[in-house]
Amino acid sequence: MLGLVIESSCDETSVAVLKNDREVLSNIVSSQIDIHKLYGGVVPEIASRNHVKNISYVARQALDEAKVEFEDLDYIGVTYGPGLVGALLVGVSYAKALAYALDIPIVPVHHIEGHIAANYLTNKELKPPFMSLVVSGGHTHLAYVKDYTDIEVIAKTRDDAIGEAFDKVARVLGLNYPGGPEVSKLAENGNDTYTLPKTKFENYDFSFSGIKTAVINLANKEKENLRREDLAKSFEKNVCDTVVEHAYSAMKDLGVNKIALAGGVAANKYLRSKLFEEAKKNHFEAYMPEIKYCTDNAAMIACAAYYNYTCEKDKKKFDIHNNLELNAIASLKLDKK
Repeated sequence: MLGLVIESSCDETSVAVLKNDREVLSNIVSSQIDIHKLYGGVVPEIASRNHVKNISYVARQALDEAKVEFEDLDYIGVTYGPGLVGALLVGVSYAKALAYALDIPIVPVHHIEGHIAANYLTNKELKPPFMSLVVSGGHTHLAYVKDYTDIEVIAKTRDDAIGEAFDKVARVLGLNYPGGPEVSKLAENGNDTYTLPKTKFENYDFSFSGIKTAVINLANKEKENLRREDLAKSFEKNVCDTVVEHAYSAMKDLGVNKIALAGGVAANKYLRSKLFEEAKKNHFEAYMPEIKYCTDNAAMIACAAYYNYTCEKDKKKFDIHNNLELNAIASLKLDKK
């Protein structure tokens, strides 16, 4: 079974061709980082225009690398939320046009569902159930993956996502966009010497606005005496330790012994090593995607699309005419997909 799948939720135009559930034949990613770097963050209108300009070329490149043609495809998959609505609409519109022309089904995919599925591409042995710690620029979730298409949100951030906090800290430290990798690079030469707050709730929820404000206040207060690398290290250790602690608490309480890291911040070296360290100490299994599957890409969306398609196929959910009404949903909830 072959699927061509599109991801355009933010500033990467990506198209992948997947064979069956986990064999990636191609995964082309056209990044706009150099464009948005000029503005210190993603400009939605510019992102949308570049998706329009790039998507046909990226799709053609994906087919060529996979050595298949449009006529060989069984379905078209696409991210339909959450994300920047204009960017999502480009991918959804292109997917609908292809599906109509080829008379094959469209399979809608939740973006975070794709990030979780990235683990299947790297860890061929991984199967549900497991806990997933989703850490990205727009999301911080603990999700219990009961089955490939059955995901329950256990906890989430009440304010900033962890990746958003990294970006805001990067700005106050005078670092370039994208901020997360820059903070981590600076932290490699620092020590955990600053005392920063941690927010605790009665459940497993997260909050990063307090630590973000504390970093901003310290940076403004110390100015010339600020040890940027130490503050970067203290911040990184604090937030990464926090998400791992919350995840482990939830796993222990729910009797789950496997966890999979997901999302753009899953590329963070300290977070990856901390999760492996805790897994070894507390006797649970930890999985994480290859770095290339952490940031937005169509291969992870393709993997989720396959499971959605094969799970629902018998229920006629993916009738071609019904799904031509598919629309982009900017604030799509993971448990409401």
